[in-house]
Amino acid sequence: MLEFNYPLWALVLPLPWLINYFIPAFRVKPAAIKVPFFNRVVDLLKPTPNSARQYLTPSRWQKCALLIVWLLLVTALTQPVILGEPQTRQQIGRDLMVVVDLSGSMETKDFILHAKQPTPDGVAMTSSTEITGEYISRLDAVKHVLHDFVMQRQGDRLGLILFGDAAYLQAPFTADLNSWLSLLDESRVAMAGQSTHIGDALGLAIKVMSSDEIKSSQKNKVVLLLTDGNDTDSSVPPLEAAKIAVKNGIRVHVIAIGDPQTIGEQAMDMNVIEGVARLTGGKAFQAISTQELNKVYQTINKLEPAKFASFTYRPKQKVHYVPVAAALIIYLATYLLVYVVRRFNVNKPSKQDLDSREQA
Repeated sequence: MLEFNYPLWALVLPLPWLINYFIPAFRVKPAAIKVPFFNRVVDLLKPTPNSARQYLTPSRWQKCALLIVWLLLVTALTQPVILGEPQTRQQIGRDLMVVVDLSGSMETKDFILHAKQPTPDGVAMTSSTEITGEYISRLDAVKHVLHDFVMQRQGDRLGLILFGDAAYLQAPFTADLNSWLSLLDESRVAMAGQSTHIGDALGLAIKVMSSDEIKSSQKNKVVLLLTDGNDTDSSVPPLEAAKIAVKNGIRVHVIAIGDPQTIGEQAMDMNVIEGVARLTGGKAFQAISTQELNKVYQTINKLEPAKFASFTYRPKQKVHYVPVAAALIIYLATYLLVYVVRRFNVNKPSKQDLDSREQA
């Protein structure tokens, strides 16, 4: 499909006719010699005297060529473009960094698995769940519920950080949710160490989300922190990391996994967890079963709704150079043809020369 970016240039089409109508034509005055015996020369030669003024009038084919050239130039001024096939572009909604605790306590099997009741045809129902009676580890519970949560984040970019004694970037920001889930499934308890360095994990998340290399253009930056213990000797205390997150416009939601009544080194410091969430404008949650964990994710989905938008456009290919090239070729061809015709007429003997040769 052909389209013109500046169709108003077509208004200059009658410009040559207006110039020809209102401005006098160009006149040529050839040089002449005055002789006192001009009448005698005329009587002897008997030529047809011409006026000293001559008008340069192009032939019909020259007029047609000039008209075509003008039409092509005006067409080029309108900037014609060819519209390509419709293309759909998707806009990413949020940058969501999921930070998962892989400390040794995440291997504790105290989560009761709640599964969706299957229908006779094998399709799971979403309205109710059943207790299977199976106990799974805290990390397996996180993986189990994250699968459903992540697939509801269409349009978001997700990243994954795993932490224990240190924090590691397992998956940079990506919109490929299936690849992200594959990297999550590869995680194992204690693969990052036995301790729980929450502050270091938050620091790495802030660094990644604020890095120039990532070039995140999204204003909606969210960290989802899942942990089952308290911070142990992080280089940056969690509350200090939360203050840095606020300066970078990052919101942190914290999910405390496991039994809040646990004591000792594995006890959860709810004051720190709630303080991190409160400072950054996020929320703090507790979950001791997959059903409760799933409800937490549903709440987060409401707090951070996936913003996904797509728009359709048609790519434009400029072709204004085509009429310009055509006009140049036609003009040069016309000029060359006129030059050849004039040279031929100059070298061609006149009728008087032929008559004089016959008389001789």
